[in-house]
Amino acid sequence: MSKLAIVFHSGYGHTRRMAESVLAGAASVPGIEAEAIAIDAEGNLPDGGWEALAAADTIVFGAPTYMGAPSWQFKKFADASSKPWFTQAWKDKLAAGFTNSASVNGDKFSTIQYFITLAMQHSMLWVGTGMMPANRKGTDRNEPNWIAGFGGALAATPSDASVEEMLPGDLETARLFGARVAGQAKRLFG
Repeated sequence: MSKLAIVFHSGYGHTRRMAESVLAGAASVPGIEAEAIAIDAEGNLPDGGWEALAAADTIVFGAPTYMGAPSWQFKKFADASSKPWFTQAWKDKLAAGFTNSASVNGDKFSTIQYFITLAMQHSMLWVGTGMMPANRKGTDRNEPNWIAGFGGALAATPSDASVEEMLPGDLETARLFGARVAGQAKRLFG
């Protein structure tokens, strides 16, 4: 059984909902044991969080994009990951990432690039979305990968929208992404 951990921070609940969709997609792949680990409002992992990451074959990073980068709570977690970095404890694990911001662009790629750099620092192997964009005239905002993320799953939730108002296409993108990452983990780790 391959273990996949989603470590994420969510400021207002939207990124948590996205993490839940990634988790649902990952858990749908037979032979994958998936769990979500929420970074709290102070930037800390819950009890057992570091141990769960150590036991995982795959770590998926998630955070909202604030001011063109992940939230400070996620950055605090990333800085604290220097302990496993020092021993290369995450070397050759799979890594992936997702983010949400209020604007359609919102400089989300800066957050994905931050995750990629973090994964490369840890000598991890990155998995992108593997999805074609929904970029034809007949497509609408509710289709998977409408935002056209390749390096990681992207979502856009207007600043005045509730968690319940998140678009089905963004949540489906997250679900498909979770299934893709889990499929790669199964292929690599059995």
